[in-house]
Amino acid sequence: MTATIADYMATELVSVSPEDDIIEAMRMLLHWQLSGAPVVDQSGRLVGILSQKDCLAIVYNAAYHQDWGGQVSEYMSREVEHIDASSSVVDAAEKFLHSSFRRFPVLRDGKLVGLISRYDILRALDEIYLRNES
Repeated sequence: MTATIADYMATELVSVSPEDDIIEAMRMLLHWQLSGAPVVDQSGRLVGILSQKDCLAIVYNAAYHQDWGGQVSEYMSREVEHIDASSSVVDAAEKFLHSSFRRFPVLRDGKLVGLISRYDILRALDEIYLRNES
């Protein structure tokens, strides 16, 4: 049986909604010490990512427009690289090799089901391949 990333991905996720208040979303990132969080709609579909970098735009808007507020949808990144839950660990390793991202949202039938990180892939490779050689 071939291991898939679904076997190694994180499934307990902190996410935000496009309608959420941006200040509250930023505070949530700070509270959980996250570099970013998936943005999902009411049906569980991934519609973006809100990163710490995206939140820096709040400072810009406050300084130049005296506007501290808004919704997550105004700040989030909409173009999101993702990976399918049925992808193999090797396919995921290849995707990480060709990307600067440290983690990818994992989708099944278009819905967010997890996050996979470089660490998760290294752990999987150790379990699957390296421990068998020892």
